[in-house]
Amino acid sequence: MNQIRKYIIFYGMVQGVGFRYRACHAADAVGATGWVCNEYDGSVSMEIQGTEQQIDAVIQAVERGSYVSIENMSVKTIPLVEGEYCFRER
Repeated sequence: MNQIRKYIIFYGMVQGVGFRYRACHAADAVGATGWVCNEYDGSVSMEIQGTEQQIDAVIQAVERGSYVSIENMSVKTIPLVEGEYCFRER
């Protein structure tokens, strides 16, 4: 399994709609690690590590949220973090 890590900033209706809760639950379910955090400008940032399929599954689970509306995403691949064992809210 090819592990990758991505830094993603989500824009749109992403705060106050269960985004972080849903991201944590989905990441735990698929075995991805990293963190998710609300930003002062209304966006949500995330570092997520796993396979491409695990990362896609987490994003899709978040998008299925009732009130979540992702209008845009900024994505870049970053170096892996060794020894990380969970996904959490910051």
